[in-house]
Amino acid sequence: MKAGIVGLPNVGKSTLFNCLSSAKAQSANFPFCTIEPNLGVVNVPDTRIEKLEELVNPERVVPATVEIVDIAGLVRGASKGEGLGNQFLGNIRECNAIMHVLRCFDNDNIVHVDGSVDPIRDKETIDIELQLKDLETVEKRLEKVKRAAKTGNKEAQKEQATLEKFKTALEQGISARAVEVSDDEAELMKGFQLLTAKPILYVCNVDEASAKSGNAYVEKVREAVKDEDAEIIVLAVGTEADIAELEDYEERQLFLEDIGLEEPGVSRLIRAAYKLLDLQTYFTAGVKEVRAWTIPIGSTAPQAAGVIHTDFEKGFIRAEVIKYDDYVSYGTEAKVKEAGKLSVEGKAYVVGDGDVMHFLFNV
Repeated sequence: MKAGIVGLPNVGKSTLFNCLSSAKAQSANFPFCTIEPNLGVVNVPDTRIEKLEELVNPERVVPATVEIVDIAGLVRGASKGEGLGNQFLGNIRECNAIMHVLRCFDNDNIVHVDGSVDPIRDKETIDIELQLKDLETVEKRLEKVKRAAKTGNKEAQKEQATLEKFKTALEQGISARAVEVSDDEAELMKGFQLLTAKPILYVCNVDEASAKSGNAYVEKVREAVKDEDAEIIVLAVGTEADIAELEDYEERQLFLEDIGLEEPGVSRLIRAAYKLLDLQTYFTAGVKEVRAWTIPIGSTAPQAAGVIHTDFEKGFIRAEVIKYDDYVSYGTEAKVKEAGKLSVEGKAYVVGDGDVMHFLFNV
């Protein structure tokens, strides 16, 4: 599951990506590893795993991770292959969610590709290119589906109606994620792989003075996206880069206090990306290892077990589950059992975020 950082050139994408590459933003050791020049695996900051480490004192700790892709800057005409257009759009298609960086600060020393700072115009530039590409995708699919629909094929007729709905919206400059759909239409939409249907987080890149409360540019962005199913996060990317360079944890905390923040913004961003990807965490906790496992929200116990090993899912018998808050309250697994707070769950159990689990299986 990957989240891609997109935006126009010179809005702070690569600086943000480099901030994420620094483990120094965390009190604990959260490493980052670069798989390719533009792909990094970042550990998800989570105080719960630190607490479990404190209680269990394991030999090692393995946090949850999320993949972040730094996608090349887009230019007008990308949908027709201008600049790195085809590569840019291909990279977005491979991502499961989008983090769209918008420049929301004034600085005469940093040239804007369009000559002035206007996050709404910047947003629209990228929106239009993605919408044009989606329109092309929808129209190609419509050509095929219409032929089948004419023969009386009910499924094809249903798909044609859905495609027509998205075609109309895209022609009006409305992104797919803003289109109201039924459950059936939403299911069909997944197969279309539309770029503008992907969940999106707008990252408003502000100056240091605006890091806590935002500014007028941010308010314009909030107004512009109010009808979209989208989130906004305010981040002073340049300041985050300065924080990341500090070696000492105490120094970093003092820096954060000076600008009115409790934690680095990149920590909030990583958690937001994780949430954007519709992911959650469950834990396994033992003396050998405390580990955070990543699963889609709504996963059942066997599906969660399968993340550890496919055999666990195939031969699933039951799961022993301790709620995270109970584990912390009682301090040890033995005390949780004594208090009757350990539950035994079957195949239908839907895993909760933060559950501490032990699986029994037979292959």
